[in-house]
Amino acid sequence: MTGIVVVSGNPRAGSRTSALAIAVGEAIAARLGSPAPTVIEVGALGAGLLTDGDAGTAAAVAALAEAGLLVVATPTYKGSYTGVLKVLLDRLPNQGLAGKQAVPVVTAGIAPQAAAAEALLRQLLVELGAAVVRPGLPVVEADLPETVEIAQKYAAAIDW
Repeated sequence: MTGIVVVSGNPRAGSRTSALAIAVGEAIAARLGSPAPTVIEVGALGAGLLTDGDAGTAAAVAALAEAGLLVVATPTYKGSYTGVLKVLLDRLPNQGLAGKQAVPVVTAGIAPQAAAAEALLRQLLVELGAAVVRPGLPVVEADLPETVEIAQKYAAAIDW
């Protein structure tokens, strides 16, 4: 297992949630002296997420299997993480994230909603065997213009 993989669970590639996740991954990589993270835009996988044998989805699952650290990000949809993120993670076997560290990153309209969705994402990652970093990073959408600063501050504060 090597490297950092950023997973953006937004159905729309290139979203503000994705930008935050990438900034967090880059800030953590800089702090750890690691190479730039690999980025998986789940929304870009499209219908292949639901198709056995899809090359893009297989590559995404392989990247998850090879990662040492995951930054898993999602906007809040209906009070939780997105369905496309769940579909990708459902492709993993039982305990498919065992031995990996994971950082949950969640965006939402209001702080309580972001915190609640972060807790649900944390539970999912733990169920898959990941050691989930505390605290995660719930971010209110109004703060997203400060993405780089938020990411740098968060990465500096993580107590490994």
